[in-house]
Amino acid sequence: MTGTIIYRGETAGDEEGIGRVNDLAFGQPNEGRLVTALRTKPEFKRELSLVAELDGSIIGHILFFPVQIRTVDDHFPGLSLAPLAIIPKYQNMGIGGTLILKGLKTARNLGYTAAFVLGHPDYYPRFGFTRASEWGIYCPFPAPDDAFMAIELTEGALEGIRGTVIFPEEYSED
Repeated sequence: MTGTIIYRGETAGDEEGIGRVNDLAFGQPNEGRLVTALRTKPEFKRELSLVAELDGSIIGHILFFPVQIRTVDDHFPGLSLAPLAIIPKYQNMGIGGTLILKGLKTARNLGYTAAFVLGHPDYYPRFGFTRASEWGIYCPFPAPDDAFMAIELTEGALEGIRGTVIFPEEYSED
């Protein structure tokens, strides 16, 4: 790999490159369609849709999208980390990890206090994610307990919050 990777928030004109990265990384168009659909929602924030760019081409993408934790009598804000995509030939080079760390820092700077991911239980804990069930927070659809994880972006943010994360309907569309 030559050149320097630039990490930045999504800008107008990145849509096609982001779709391509997601399609290549996952081998099908569902995640690319998810990002396109979420981009039309008012909650979408370009600064929480980060890209890794090499020599003018997008080679990686991560999206953090606002979600709600529904408790018995209230709702609390959080973020979903999904999807994270790296073009296959650039995987296992630390690009995904850098996108996660930069995304978490951006989220924290924007005032978000917690994030959730449904992902590989051997990968995300290295960034501070732990089982969401440790806080009494659960996924709204069937998922392995060790794969649905959370991270507090502000210490104590999830203390006393017990409930279910509510994702936008686009996450469950095929």
